[in-house]
Amino acid sequence: MGLTPRFLLFFSISSLVVVLGHVYLYRRLFRDTAKHPHWRRVGVVLMAVLATALLGSRVLTRLAPSEATFTFARLGWFWMGVATYLLLAVLSLGGAQRLSGWLARKRAAHLAPAPVSEERREFLARASAGAALVATGGMAGYGVWRAFHPPVVNEVAVRLPGLPKALDGFTLLQLSDVHVGPVIQRRFMDELVARCNGLKADLVCITGDLVDGSVTELGPAVGALSNLQSRYGTYFVTGNHEYYSGDEEWAEALERMGVRVLRNRHARIGEPGASFDLVGVDDWSAHRSGYPRQRSYDLTAATAGRDVERAAVLLAHQPTNWREAARTGMGLQLSGHTHGGQFFPFNLAVAAIWEHDAGLFSEGNSHLYVSRGTGFWGPPLRVAAPPEIVRVTLLA
Repeated sequence: MGLTPRFLLFFSISSLVVVLGHVYLYRRLFRDTAKHPHWRRVGVVLMAVLATALLGSRVLTRLAPSEATFTFARLGWFWMGVATYLLLAVLSLGGAQRLSGWLARKRAAHLAPAPVSEERREFLARASAGAALVATGGMAGYGVWRAFHPPVVNEVAVRLPGLPKALDGFTLLQLSDVHVGPVIQRRFMDELVARCNGLKADLVCITGDLVDGSVTELGPAVGALSNLQSRYGTYFVTGNHEYYSGDEEWAEALERMGVRVLRNRHARIGEPGASFDLVGVDDWSAHRSGYPRQRSYDLTAATAGRDVERAAVLLAHQPTNWREAARTGMGLQLSGHTHGGQFFPFNLAVAAIWEHDAGLFSEGNSHLYVSRGTGFWGPPLRVAAPPEIVRVTLLA
């Protein structure tokens, strides 16, 4: 897969941020904690290797996908999460230390200035670095455990306008943002499928960002979806990451696995005398990336020929355009994309950026559920935003 100008711009900005962050970590964890040249050289080499792993992993897996590059990518993704918490801990403890020093100087302003003790400064730097490492280890350890632990099952009941009484209690499972790739592989998928099958749903819906890689690389892992069992099958809509990975190739591969792909079209779910419409649209951001209309979000095409009086569930990767979709008769929209922020403190940023960041939202008779995602992207961490399988019960 080639490197696009958009990717190169993103990579350049990311590189600057990563380099500055690692320079700061070197100063606080190595330069300030000891003067021995060997210790400082170790710090320079270690920070350089970790920064290279963080920056180079995505490029390598795009240009030369293999088990070796995937292993390198796993190191980079894991270090991204650890480095985030390490930076937060070092910044917080350093800020507290500086505030304490400033208050002490204010209280002693009328006294003669005391000589600066290099030993004391080094001791405080070591204590601060040690505390930061302990705090980071605790947060990162929990985050990794939560990311790989089975997703929680969130039960949601939604009254769907127009749903036939014969379908009252119809259950569907929503999976979203699994991100099969360098870290999430076949074992994760097999366990996920087994967990879904145990819930005995009538329908399974996958709302995008299933993969981060080509069909050749990830087909064996994603193939676990062919073992999903439900009364009315499994349906899928594209997310933005499918376009990075080959949306048309993945659409064809998923169809071969028995997963029906809804690209701006709808399907009738149920029996001839009692059914509802399942509407699927392509990812909202595709049109901004230059993709043709038939491979971009097109709700008009997806609902063409549909009886507006019929009950309808919309699958759309991003929680955008919900109110407009509701006006076209979509009683429930299932979305993902936000990951609920995935891990603290990004969950706070996502909540500030997105009006509908995670969970169930309702206005009148219309409903939107935004999944936190079933897997994870980037760092294998989940803190304050656990992964989920959403089990929706439709009520007449």
